[in-house]
Amino acid sequence: MVVAYQHEPFTDFTIEANRQAFEAAIKQVEGELGKSYPLIIGGQRIMTDRTIKVVNPADHNEVIGYVAKANEALAEKAHQAADETFEWWRKTKAAFRADILFRAAAIVRRRKHEFSAHLVKEGGKPWKEADADTAEAIDFMEYYGRQMLRIDEGFEINSRPVENNRFHYIPLGVGVVISPWNFLFAIMCGTTVASMVSGNTVLLKPASSTPIIAYKMMEVLEEAGLPDGVINYIPGSGKEVGDYLVDHPRTRFVSFTGSRDVGTRIFERAAKVQSGQKWLKRTIIEMGGKDTIVVDRDADLELAANAITYSAFGFSGQKCSACSRVVAHEDIYDTLLDRVVELTKDTVNYGNPVNHHAYMGPVIDQGAYDKIMDYIKIGKKEGKLMTGGKGDDSKGWFVEPTVFADVDPEARIMQEEIFGPVVAFTKARDFDEAIMIANNTEYGLTGAVITTNRHHIEQAREDFMVGNLYFNRGCTAAIVGYHPFGGFNMSGTDSKAGGPDYLLHHMQGKTSSEML
Repeated sequence: MVVAYQHEPFTDFTIEANRQAFEAAIKQVEGELGKSYPLIIGGQRIMTDRTIKVVNPADHNEVIGYVAKANEALAEKAHQAADETFEWWRKTKAAFRADILFRAAAIVRRRKHEFSAHLVKEGGKPWKEADADTAEAIDFMEYYGRQMLRIDEGFEINSRPVENNRFHYIPLGVGVVISPWNFLFAIMCGTTVASMVSGNTVLLKPASSTPIIAYKMMEVLEEAGLPDGVINYIPGSGKEVGDYLVDHPRTRFVSFTGSRDVGTRIFERAAKVQSGQKWLKRTIIEMGGKDTIVVDRDADLELAANAITYSAFGFSGQKCSACSRVVAHEDIYDTLLDRVVELTKDTVNYGNPVNHHAYMGPVIDQGAYDKIMDYIKIGKKEGKLMTGGKGDDSKGWFVEPTVFADVDPEARIMQEEIFGPVVAFTKARDFDEAIMIANNTEYGLTGAVITTNRHHIEQAREDFMVGNLYFNRGCTAAIVGYHPFGGFNMSGTDSKAGGPDYLLHHMQGKTSSEML
C-alpha cells in the first residue's frame, strides 16, 4: 500500500532563527554568482561558445551566471542520447524511478533555504513566494513518486474462464519539456520528473530567463542516482532549439507551460506528422489565464479584499492563476474597491526581494516591464486609475501594484493577459451577470467566488467555467495533491498537474489477453 504524502510545510519567517537561516542562504548564493554552467547531454558536460547571460531582475547589473546555449546540432545529439537511453529506461521498475525522486526530495528539503535563496536572486521572488516555490518542487517529487507506485499496481479489468486479461500503462518515449520562468523551480521540476518517473526520457529546455535553477535540479537528481541520458539539460532559443525538438519525428510528447501564443504555436507544430514519424505526438500544455474573483452581495468584504490583494499582487501578478479581474455586486462595489485600494497602499510595498519585508519584487525582464507599462497606459484610457500606475526600470524592473476601477468587461485590460501587478474592477447587477462576465474571456484557468449564499456557491460550481474554482479564498496558491491544477479553453489541455491522473498523460495503456 502506498502511503499518502502531506505537503511540504512553509517556513514561518516571523521566527528570528528562520530569518537568520534564510539570510545566511542568500549570502551563500551571492558567493556563487557569475559561474558558468554547461549543457548536460547523455551525462556529458558541454560548454558552448554562445551563452545565456542570466541577470537578477531586481538589479540587472548583477549577473547570476552564464549558461551554455544549445543549437540544432546539440539538440539532435541530446535527442539521440534520450532515444537510446529510452530503450532500457522504459523497462526499469517503477520503484527504482520513484526512489530517485524520494531521495532527490530529501536532498532539496535539507537544502531548502539555499534553493529558495537562489529563486530570490534568479527569479526576483520575495521570500514567501520563493519558499512556496521550493516547497512545491519537493511536493511534486514526493507526490509523483507515490502516484507512479500506485499506477504500477495495475488496474483491474474483467477476465473470463477461458482467458486471462491484463491492463497496464507503459511509457511513451522521448519527451520535450519546455518550462516557464515564473515558477522556475516548481513547474520546471514537476513537469520534468513527471515525465521521467513515468518511464520516459526527457529533453529539458528551461526558460532562458531562469535556466540555472534547472541545472541545480539536475545536480540533485544525479546525486539521487539518476542515470546518464535520462534527463538531458539543453537551454537554448525557443525558435532554434524548441522548434527543432517539437518538430522532431522521434519526439513522442511535448510538455509546455507558458504563454497562449507560444502554447498554441507548439500545439499546431506538434500536430503535423513529420516524415518518418509513426505516432501522433501528445501535448501537455498549460497556458495563460485571465482570472476573476467574483464578490457577491452576501460576502465577507474583508475576506474578499484580502483575497483580491494577495491574488493580484503575489509575485507581482506573474502567475497564470493571478487575479486580474474583480466582478463585484453593485451594492458592495464601492466599499470593496475602497478597501482593496487601502490595503494595496498600506501593505503591498515593493523592492529588492533580498529584503524579507518586500511584499513584491521586480517583474522578470525588460520585455515584461514594457508590456505591463503599455497595458497600464491602456488602462488609464479604459478605466479610472485608483492607485499605482508607475514603474522604474533604472536598476531593476519594478512596477507599482495597480488598481483600475469602472472598467468595461469588454475592455482590453479585462480581456488580455497582462501578467503583472494590475487588477481591474467592474460591477454586476446580480450574481447571474457576475458569472456571465467572469466567463466572458477566452481563458478558463482559475476563479474564486466570495459569498455566504449557498445557492450561489452551487450555481458557480456548475456555471463558472474554470479548471480551478475556489470559494471564500483567493484564486492562487494551489497545493500539489490537494488542488490538481489546470484550465479550460485557451488556458490549456486541463492536464491536472499535481493530480491523480497527471502521470497518465505521459503514458499509454496496453491490454494483453491470454487464452487459457
